[in-house]
Amino acid sequence: MRAAPADGIVQAVEVTGNQRIEADTIRSYMLLQPGDGFDPDRLDRSLKSLFATGLFKDVQMRRDGNRVLVQVVENPIVNRVAFEGNRKISDDVLGKEIQMRGRAVFTPQAVQADRARITELYARRGRFAATVEPKIIQLEQNRVDLVYEIQEGEVALVARINFVGNAAYSDSKLKEIVATKEQAWYRILSSSDQFDPERLAFDRELLRRYYLRNGYADVQVTNATAELATDRTGFFVTYAVDEGVRYRVGKVEVVSNLRNLEADSVRRLVDVTEGDWYDGDVVERVAQALQDAANLRGYPFVDVQPRINRNREDRRVDLTFEINEAPRVYVERIDIGGNTRTQDRVIRREFRIAEGDAFNAAQIRRSRQRIRDLGYFSDVQVNSAPGSAPDRAVLNTQVTERATGEVSIGGGYSTDAGLLADVGLRERNLLGTGIDARINGTLAQRRSQVDLSVTDPYFLNRNLAAGIDIFYVQRNLLNIASYREQRQGFTLRMGYAFNDRLRQTWAYTLTQREITDIASTASRFVREQEGSTLLSQIGQTLTYDLRDSVVDPRRGAVVRLGTDFAGLGGDVAYIRGRLDGTYYIPLESVFGDPDYLLSVSGSVGYLETLFGKKDRIIDRFFLGGENLRGFRIAGAGPRDTATSDSLGGRLLWTQTTEMRYPLPLPAELGLVGRAFVDVGSLSQSVKGTGIADDATPRVGAGVGVSWRSPFGLINIDLAQAVVKQRYDETQVFRFGFGTRF
Repeated sequence: MRAAPADGIVQAVEVTGNQRIEADTIRSYMLLQPGDGFDPDRLDRSLKSLFATGLFKDVQMRRDGNRVLVQVVENPIVNRVAFEGNRKISDDVLGKEIQMRGRAVFTPQAVQADRARITELYARRGRFAATVEPKIIQLEQNRVDLVYEIQEGEVALVARINFVGNAAYSDSKLKEIVATKEQAWYRILSSSDQFDPERLAFDRELLRRYYLRNGYADVQVTNATAELATDRTGFFVTYAVDEGVRYRVGKVEVVSNLRNLEADSVRRLVDVTEGDWYDGDVVERVAQALQDAANLRGYPFVDVQPRINRNREDRRVDLTFEINEAPRVYVERIDIGGNTRTQDRVIRREFRIAEGDAFNAAQIRRSRQRIRDLGYFSDVQVNSAPGSAPDRAVLNTQVTERATGEVSIGGGYSTDAGLLADVGLRERNLLGTGIDARINGTLAQRRSQVDLSVTDPYFLNRNLAAGIDIFYVQRNLLNIASYREQRQGFTLRMGYAFNDRLRQTWAYTLTQREITDIASTASRFVREQEGSTLLSQIGQTLTYDLRDSVVDPRRGAVVRLGTDFAGLGGDVAYIRGRLDGTYYIPLESVFGDPDYLLSVSGSVGYLETLFGKKDRIIDRFFLGGENLRGFRIAGAGPRDTATSDSLGGRLLWTQTTEMRYPLPLPAELGLVGRAFVDVGSLSQSVKGTGIADDATPRVGAGVGVSWRSPFGLINIDLAQAVVKQRYDETQVFRFGFGTRF
């Protein structure tokens, strides 16, 4: 209820001191108007209302008889906003984050809020010692220039990482697990030693999962704290761990509550045996494998729950994988966000599930992996949300785009090509359509080429990949077979997928080849090859791919069958076939580290001439170098013993077993160790006296290091030819380096 007004009626409200703001506008903010009775409470509230507008530096209000006198001092107008001292964050970024703008009303409160916001931005980048000082420059007509003077300070690095409660694993071992790292000189190109509060939560999960993988089913990472040093340049991070006891696996059972799905039929998928150390990741992987198997057998709505029964006295964990029917849920809608450049259809066509299909977690994971493998995005998240009904779900796909264009100027050295220079222009996602276009030129001591390539992975918006390659290649093979080689031509490609795993590609190639500059001391079998030939060839490649990722495979296998037929015109006629495959075996369960990986690969190829045409050295297989380490390129196989020229062969087979393992160095250095054994044989070359053509297998073994350096990929191999023939040419050291900038 309004208080009774004091005696008298307000006859007028008079405003003075205003320069830009109309008096009527000021009166509109007041609660006391002409014709109202004088009320001290409403007068006070009117004063507060005027201050709340932020338009005035000072307001005074008093009664003068039947009048209300209002004296105002307006806040100045901001003429411009400037930043000084900022090198790590641009003016554009800072300008978007603050409230103050040109032509805005200046208020101390907004300036202080901007000061806090700028300080926060620097803290997010690890610069906790940054200071911001607003400076005000008075101008005429009640205007000001606002300058934020910034002292950015140094990045606050993690000075030390401590662990509390860990008994099973040392501090040094746990430091390898967490993503946060202590500052070190070799992390100059990494941000892992910069303090990031959000990374601490990720570290807690990494620690928890590491303990779970190694049998500690009760582990809890109870806390992660960070203390800032007094000089604000470093942090001391502490993780508190409650390890619990270590468990072995007890009984393992599979129970199926689905009609016509017997538990014994999927029992082979459970790669957990009694007596093993409990591994949380393996349990999760088995549950997923059982669900995927049920999906493939026609049960779209499946839920597999691993039931864990702990026996703390015996330190045993009994596992029961229970297969149940899940609620029937269908995909109502697939939403895509974050793609500012890539067209929706480019992302949508990678989904293995469509709107209206049964909700299938395996197909959703497969879809997410396919989108990641495009290489257009730095991050891909696919999450489900409730739909318009209980049996409906919405798939929310959020992507973070990254640059897909490359302008490269580079150089390097490889054992095969020698010193090289490289210039290229490539766009892997042309205009957001997914088309891959590139032009590249390489100039090297022993190999130079120019390539132009365009590939549309979904030609005419169909399950059809189409592309064209135009090329010009020169190779110096004087030290291998005493000749130079030159090729120019084009290839038309077209491919299609039968399903997620099986794909076929067809290609037609028309190439003009020329063998020139044959050395006078060359083998007569090489001299016979001098001149030019026209190759008209059609080929196909059938690929069956079971890898978990085409970019960085960790498990699965891939098999390729390729056949080429030459003779549709041209000067040569042959049929050439090649079969190769690779099987990837993760060794994390053995070594406890996902960076241990074993790959077993093999290939076989055969060339047969047709229509009475002679086979050409330029079409034969060669052995050594990349496909048989420990031997020079083309260093093994048929050879003219008088001239030492490699002649190539028509029957080739190789087999490689390689183990990849982490080196005892910080992971941020990007160094990976390799140990390998290569076996191969090449035979069935030309017939004649003085030709050594022994099909005995050659063997090379050695070790290597791969470094994904900031300047490019560097490969170093040290290999020994263990089994060889006396005329073979060996090579102990192989080095490859390339960079782009």
